Amino acid sequence: MLIFIFFSCFVIGQNEPNLTKFKTQKEKLQAWADYCDEFLAVENYKQLRIAGKKGIQLTSKNDFYNLSLFNFYLGVSFDYGSETDSISYYLEKSELFGRKAKNNKRVVEALKQMLVCYKNYGATKKRERVLNELQNVIDTSKNELEKSKILAEISDYYIHIGQYEKGLQYKIEGLEKRKKYLNKGNYNDTINFGVQLVNISELYYTMDNLPKSLEYLIESEPYLSKYKEGIAAVHNDFISIYLKQNNLIKAEDRYSKFKLFLKTVDLGDCFEYFIQSNLLFSNYYLEKNQPIKALFYANQANSNVEKYASDFTKAQVNQTFGKIYLFQKDYKKALPYLISSEPIIREDSPEANCVLQKLLAQTYLGIGNTKQAYFHLNNYAALQETLLAEKTKKNLAEMEAKYQNSVKKQEIANKNLQIDVANKQKYYLIAGLLLLTIIGGLLYYQNLNRKKSNQKLLLLNNELEEANNAKLRFLNILNHDLRSPVATLIQFLHLKKESPDLLDEESKARLEQKTIDGAENLLNSMEDILLWSKGQMENFKPQPEKINISDLFHDIKNHFSSAENIAIQFENNSNIKLFTDQNFLKTIMRNLTGNAIKALEGIDNPTINWKAWNENNRTFISITDNGKGASIEQFKALYDEKEIVGIKTGLGLHLIRDLAKMIDCEISLETSENKGTKVVLRI
Repeated sequence: MLIFIFFSCFVIGQNEPNLTKFKTQKEKLQAWADYCDEFLAVENYKQLRIAGKKGIQLTSKNDFYNLSLFNFYLGVSFDYGSETDSISYYLEKSELFGRKAKNNKRVVEALKQMLVCYKNYGATKKRERVLNELQNVIDTSKNELEKSKILAEISDYYIHIGQYEKGLQYKIEGLEKRKKYLNKGNYNDTINFGVQLVNISELYYTMDNLPKSLEYLIESEPYLSKYKEGIAAVHNDFISIYLKQNNLIKAEDRYSKFKLFLKTVDLGDCFEYFIQSNLLFSNYYLEKNQPIKALFYANQANSNVEKYASDFTKAQVNQTFGKIYLFQKDYKKALPYLISSEPIIREDSPEANCVLQKLLAQTYLGIGNTKQAYFHLNNYAALQETLLAEKTKKNLAEMEAKYQNSVKKQEIANKNLQIDVANKQKYYLIAGLLLLTIIGGLLYYQNLNRKKSNQKLLLLNNELEEANNAKLRFLNILNHDLRSPVATLIQFLHLKKESPDLLDEESKARLEQKTIDGAENLLNSMEDILLWSKGQMENFKPQPEKINISDLFHDIKNHFSSAENIAIQFENNSNIKLFTDQNFLKTIMRNLTGNAIKALEGIDNPTINWKAWNENNRTFISITDNGKGASIEQFKALYDEKEIVGIKTGLGLHLIRDLAKMIDCEISLETSENKGTKVVLRI
């Protein structure tokens, strides 16, 4: 099977631009870059090299972008198979200038071409660096289309060095990213996507995974419907797969469709694929010991050779004729075909040349020319050794087997005993390592399960502790928020019972009404707290919502309506709203108000002032009293989580601290003796 590459088609003038027509240096360099692009598009690398050198001469030393661009053109103009040093030199300069220009696109383009170069270049450290750089681009870039192109380059690299599985992973990942852009892309994007599907199909074919190969080939066909050469390539690949599956019916059906398709086109590449299909049938029938049918398809291929075939395809056709006549033991007829195919095949394909040398050796042996037979047999052995050495890089285990069976047979025969002993030791070692691996795996699995169990247990313990803390907080809130109003009611009832004479009718009526109001407010507060507790049965977590501060101030006013002789004032000029948990904040404000009321005992004209304002995109709420003040030490429970608290000592401050922390509320305090206390909440 042949992996084909699609190139976009351009209408190219390739006339050197007259730079005198352009006013600025930037316009001149852009025109020259466009000129270089024309040669790159049609693969005229000889002219591209000349144009790239002149582009460097036209560019100033400080213009890093264009220095990167023209060094790139110069680098890709060299032969990737034989001039890798030059390619590497100029592409590395392109990367360097791209980094100086801080142009990521130029850097990535240079890196991608360097990776192609390093396929045939022995610079391992350079290759690893480029791979790491490109992987970093994939990990950090947000451009999914660019990622898909880089993944395709990395995939081709791994496929070239024989790591097919890894190459497939990168290619499929890149294909998935590219598929998202097909609807937004142009004609070329759709065709390139189809080509990538064909490449994956052919890779699975190489790995002898024919079902997967067929699956991707079927998927590719709709994407290539407008690309004639692509359609021809797909027809050829279908035939190749079906013949390898011995499904002659489907192969012949696809062959018929291919012939009908050729009536609609007159493109050399399409007919060249058809020649390849005929050669596939010819080789198939020869393997089935049917030389007559093999010769028929070889003649079908040959009928299109003169007009459409490349030199290499002509050589393949001649080689096929030679193989057929050799099979029929017509050595004299086979020899001219094989000889005529040798120069091109020797130049273009080491694998095909290896097969050809063997055929020539067999043919010369058949006509009795043992000298030439021995010569070509030696060529075959040398090529076989080279191919095996190359395959070692791709698959070490497979290479060892082939290398031992072909090149070092005599050496292995002489050292048979040593190899047997070494193999036994190796097997014992492998068995021991396998046993240790199994034991280690079991221990690791056991340890992993134990860690998972411990983690689950720790999570349950944390949840239990959090639940206990939640219950404790609710008990504290119930105790603290309800104790003060209840104490006021009890105080009035004691007064009424023990000293009724101290109250005149007017005072008695006023206190009775105030008590009724206080009891009703207490009932409302209890309902609020109990409803809140019901909603927080499982998790004591804030449930933020948009609330009016005026509603909070109204709640404070009602809750503490029974406070005698204390003026509670509220200031909310901007009618501020904020987003937080209403119940958390309400509890904090009630506790702060209760503490302020206690601090005002024995104070003339006791006053509490609540104020709300916005500043620097934050909301502030403060409470200020004109009490006696206190030392910072008395407010220690507000800051120190280790401070011991009880029912009557620090419980309110403890609650304020915990609840404020849960709604990201910061508390600051200003207090001093005889000057009152101010607490500021920043939300």
